Amino acid sequence: MQNHGQKIAFVGATGAGKTTITNLLNRFYDIEDGKIRYDGININKIKKDDLRRSLGMVLQDTNLFTGTIKDNIKYGKFDATDEEVINAAKLANAHDFIMRLPKGYDTFIGGDGASLSQGQRQLLAIARAAVNDPPVMILDEATSSIDTRTEKIVQERNG
Repeated sequence: MQNHGQKIAFVGATGAGKTTITNLLNRFYDIEDGKIRYDGININKIKKDDLRRSLGMVLQDTNLFTGTIKDNIKYGKFDATDEEVINAAKLANAHDFIMRLPKGYDTFIGGDGASLSQGQRQLLAIARAAVNDPPVMILDEATSSIDTRTEKIVQERNG
Protein backbone atom coordinates (compact mmCIF):
# COMPACT_ATOMS: atom_id res chain seq x y z
CA MET A 1 0.00 0.00 0.00
CA GLN A 2 1.40 3.38 -1.04
CA ASN A 3 0.64 6.72 0.55
CA HIS A 4 -0.76 9.61 -1.48
CA GLY A 5 2.02 11.39 -3.35
CA GLN A 6 4.57 8.71 -2.57
CA LYS A 7 6.99 7.86 -5.38
CA ILE A 8 7.96 4.31 -6.17
CA ALA A 9 10.45 2.85 -8.60
CA PHE A 10 10.81 -0.55 -10.18
CA VAL A 11 14.50 -1.27 -10.41
CA GLY A 12 16.17 -4.41 -11.65
CA ALA A 13 18.49 -6.04 -14.08
CA THR A 14 17.66 -6.50 -17.74
CA GLY A 15 14.98 -9.15 -18.04
CA ALA A 16 13.68 -8.66 -14.50
CA GLY A 17 10.21 -7.64 -15.70
CA LYS A 18 10.17 -3.83 -15.50
CA THR A 19 8.81 -3.44 -19.04
CA THR A 20 6.29 -6.21 -18.42
CA ILE A 21 4.96 -4.31 -15.39
CA THR A 22 4.75 -1.16 -17.53
CA ASN A 23 2.79 -3.06 -20.20
CA LEU A 24 0.43 -4.45 -17.56
CA LEU A 25 -0.15 -1.01 -16.03
CA ASN A 26 -1.03 0.35 -19.47
CA ARG A 27 -3.26 -2.66 -20.18
CA PHE A 28 -1.44 -3.47 -23.39
CA TYR A 29 -2.45 -6.94 -22.30
CA ASP A 30 -4.60 -8.00 -19.39
CA ILE A 31 -3.72 -10.41 -16.62
CA GLU A 32 -5.62 -13.66 -16.38
CA ASP A 33 -5.48 -14.01 -12.61
CA GLY A 34 -5.08 -11.58 -9.73
CA LYS A 35 -5.61 -7.82 -9.66
CA ILE A 36 -3.63 -4.69 -10.27
CA ARG A 37 -5.09 -1.74 -8.41
CA TYR A 38 -4.61 1.84 -9.47
CA ASP A 39 -5.64 4.36 -6.86
CA GLY A 40 -7.54 1.51 -5.19
CA ILE A 41 -9.44 0.56 -8.36
CA ASN A 42 -8.94 -2.69 -10.25
CA ILE A 43 -7.42 -1.51 -13.55
CA ASN A 44 -9.67 -3.89 -15.48
CA LYS A 45 -12.58 -1.64 -14.36
CA ILE A 46 -10.95 1.51 -15.78
CA LYS A 47 -11.41 2.39 -19.45
CA LYS A 48 -8.10 1.97 -21.25
CA ASP A 49 -8.18 5.51 -22.66
CA ASP A 50 -8.85 7.01 -19.21
CA LEU A 51 -6.11 4.90 -17.66
CA ARG A 52 -3.55 5.78 -20.30
CA ARG A 53 -4.36 9.50 -20.09
CA SER A 54 -3.40 9.38 -16.42
CA LEU A 55 0.01 7.84 -17.16
CA GLY A 56 2.98 9.74 -18.51
CA MET A 57 5.28 7.28 -20.22
CA VAL A 58 8.72 7.76 -21.69
CA LEU A 59 10.53 4.86 -23.29
CA GLN A 60 14.16 4.38 -24.27
CA ASP A 61 13.39 4.89 -27.95
CA THR A 62 11.96 8.34 -28.55
CA ASN A 63 9.72 9.53 -31.35
CA LEU A 64 9.89 13.13 -32.42
CA PHE A 65 7.72 14.78 -35.03
CA THR A 66 8.43 17.22 -37.82
CA GLY A 67 7.79 20.64 -36.34
CA THR A 68 9.19 22.95 -33.72
CA ILE A 69 10.59 21.98 -30.36
CA LYS A 70 7.49 23.57 -28.82
CA ASP A 71 5.21 21.49 -31.09
CA ASN A 72 6.99 18.32 -30.01
CA ILE A 73 6.52 19.09 -26.31
CA LYS A 74 2.90 20.20 -26.84
CA TYR A 75 2.15 16.82 -28.37
CA GLY A 76 1.74 15.71 -24.75
CA LYS A 77 -0.97 18.37 -24.24
CA PHE A 78 -2.12 20.15 -27.38
CA ASP A 79 -3.59 23.12 -25.53
CA ALA A 80 -0.54 23.68 -23.30
CA THR A 81 0.43 27.29 -22.77
CA ASP A 82 3.93 28.53 -23.51
CA GLU A 83 4.48 28.72 -19.75
CA GLU A 84 3.46 25.07 -19.31
CA VAL A 85 5.80 24.04 -22.15
CA ILE A 86 8.71 25.92 -20.60
CA ASN A 87 7.98 24.55 -17.12
CA ALA A 88 7.87 20.99 -18.49
CA ALA A 89 11.17 21.55 -20.31
CA LYS A 90 12.72 22.88 -17.10
CA LEU A 91 11.41 19.87 -15.18
CA ALA A 92 13.04 17.61 -17.77
CA ASN A 93 16.26 19.66 -17.62
CA ALA A 94 15.86 20.45 -21.34
CA HIS A 95 15.29 24.22 -21.13
CA ASP A 96 18.98 25.21 -21.21
CA PHE A 97 19.85 23.21 -24.33
CA ILE A 98 16.64 24.40 -26.02
CA MET A 99 17.57 28.03 -25.35
CA ARG A 100 20.95 27.41 -27.03
CA LEU A 101 19.23 26.28 -30.26
CA PRO A 102 19.06 28.84 -33.09
CA LYS A 103 15.39 29.76 -32.46
CA GLY A 104 14.91 28.27 -29.00
CA TYR A 105 11.49 26.66 -28.66
CA ASP A 106 10.66 27.71 -32.23
CA THR A 107 13.57 25.73 -33.69
CA PHE A 108 12.29 23.43 -36.44
CA ILE A 109 13.36 19.79 -36.36
CA GLY A 110 12.73 16.92 -38.74
CA GLY A 111 10.76 13.89 -37.65
CA ASP A 112 13.85 11.88 -36.82
CA GLY A 113 15.37 14.67 -34.72
CA ALA A 114 18.72 14.03 -36.43
CA SER A 115 19.98 17.48 -35.46
CA LEU A 116 19.67 16.53 -31.78
CA SER A 117 21.62 14.02 -29.72
CA GLN A 118 19.82 10.92 -28.44
CA GLY A 119 20.04 12.40 -24.93
CA GLN A 120 18.39 15.64 -26.09
CA ARG A 121 15.65 13.65 -27.79
CA GLN A 122 15.04 11.75 -24.56
CA LEU A 123 14.82 15.00 -22.58
CA LEU A 124 12.21 16.31 -25.05
CA ALA A 125 10.24 13.09 -24.63
CA ILE A 126 10.33 13.54 -20.85
CA ALA A 127 9.16 17.16 -21.25
CA ARG A 128 6.36 15.96 -23.55
CA ALA A 129 5.15 13.54 -20.88
CA ALA A 130 5.59 16.09 -18.08
CA VAL A 131 3.60 18.88 -19.79
CA ASN A 132 0.39 16.96 -19.09
CA ASP A 133 1.30 16.73 -15.38
CA PRO A 134 0.16 13.11 -15.05
CA PRO A 135 -0.30 11.59 -11.60
CA VAL A 136 1.95 8.69 -12.66
CA MET A 137 5.15 9.04 -14.66
CA ILE A 138 6.76 5.90 -16.08
CA LEU A 139 10.35 6.19 -17.27
CA ASP A 140 11.30 2.88 -18.88
CA GLU A 141 15.01 3.20 -19.71
CA ALA A 142 14.10 6.80 -20.58
CA THR A 143 17.38 8.24 -19.35
CA SER A 144 19.72 5.69 -20.91
CA SER A 145 21.27 8.22 -23.31
CA ILE A 146 21.66 11.24 -21.06
CA ASP A 147 24.64 11.98 -18.90
CA THR A 148 24.60 10.82 -15.28
CA ARG A 149 24.38 14.35 -13.84
CA THR A 150 21.31 15.18 -15.93
CA GLU A 151 19.81 11.76 -15.22
CA LYS A 152 20.06 12.43 -11.49
CA ILE A 153 18.38 15.83 -11.89
CA VAL A 154 15.52 14.35 -13.95
CA GLN A 155 15.00 11.54 -11.46
CA GLU A 156 14.96 13.95 -8.51
CA ARG A 157 12.43 16.21 -10.21
CA ASN A 158 10.17 13.32 -11.23
CA GLY A 159 10.19 11.46 -7.99
